[in-house]
Amino acid sequence: QVQLVESGGGLVQPGGSLRLSCAASGRTFSTHRMAWFRQAPGKEREFVTAITWSGGTTIYADSVKGRFTVSRNIAKNTMYLQMNSLKPDDTAVYYCAEAVLNSLSYSRGGDYDYWGQGTQVTVSS
Repeated sequence: QVQLVESGGGLVQPGGSLRLSCAASGRTFSTHRMAWFRQAPGKEREFVTAITWSGGTTIYADSVKGRFTVSRNIAKNTMYLQMNSLKPDDTAVYYCAEAVLNSLSYSRGGDYDYWGQGTQVTVSS
């Protein structure tokens, strides 16, 4: 059973930076991609970014383009999310997710097979 564990969340001032990590364990097969989603209080879960595991192809939501960068370390089975120029609107619980198979859309939560427990990111002065 694949387990995903996020870390790195916290409280940061507007304009600040945070780096999230998502460590995968228990994987006995090749996976297609990993992604970050987030959910703010009272709002639906939204897609943030995804990265294909072998090729490193990335895709971002418009709201984070130019500010967030996703990367992965294959040897460590870990995905990262570098978040810069953070805004109060970025406040949310951030979840990492893993999809074993390719799909037409990378932004649909239903296409992901495994999820982490989430890490809180709060952007506030």
